[in-house]
Amino acid sequence: MATDRRASWLKGVLDLLVLAALTNGESYGYKIAKTLDSAGLGQIRGGTLYPVLNRLEEAGLVAAEFRASERGPGRRYYSLTPRGLETLREQGELWLAFDASVRNVLAKGGIG
Repeated sequence: MATDRRASWLKGVLDLLVLAALTNGESYGYKIAKTLDSAGLGQIRGGTLYPVLNRLEEAGLVAAEFRASERGPGRRYYSLTPRGLETLREQGELWLAFDASVRNVLAKGGIG
């Protein structure tokens, strides 16, 4: 049951997390997934991540560029656009306020 809840929580904030993962510069899908996994968010599969990246690109929040590789297949590199950074800041502030509210309610319930 806990895994099901965690997956639904992640789904609601994954766009924001992907934008945040790009604040240190361009990256590609596998590396973004590894960054989020290393942050304790669990393994995010390509079937979940790439639709998010495509949606963010269509919204003008990230830019993508395909690069051929001398070894192995080419990769699409993603970078945060100015609009994406603005969205990250706005939505990040809203998320932090929401998080504070949740923590407050949980603390009143004796958790945390």
